Amino acid sequence: MQNNQEIKTSGSFSFNKEERLCSQKVIEKLFAEGESFLTFPVKVVYLKTKLNTQLPVQAAFSVSKKSFKRAVRRNRIKRLMREAYRLNKHEFYQQLGDRQLAVFFIYVGKEMTNFAAIEGAFKKALKRLVKQLRDQAIEKAS
Repeated sequence: MQNNQEIKTSGSFSFNKEERLCSQKVIEKLFAEGESFLTFPVKVVYLKTKLNTQLPVQAAFSVSKKSFKRAVRRNRIKRLMREAYRLNKHEFYQQLGDRQLAVFFIYVGKEMTNFAAIEGAFKKALKRLVKQLRDQAIEKAS
């Protein structure tokens, strides 16, 4: 557990196994009860929930097989999305506080794109996610 605490508080740029959303039950609950928004070309589905880890967020990434028939292209986009998340998650973690989230990132674009476009979309998406969580907290308080 000590190792997880260090990851949470430090500015670590890794994306460990504990940070990956793998639980089928949590994923089903995420799509059944979660909220979503679109920051083109990335759709974000999130749910504030209790996770089995000390980390604030568990994330998963997906690309449609219908849009990208070749696995090479799907895997490339998923790698780019994971990299964009990995590089920008430390700011996101700092703004979350003690909340825990399950987040699913879905690439909805129809064309291959470059890293700069995906990273820009992730920065916008993470800022919007923090804003929506703050707004929800304010609504609950009032």
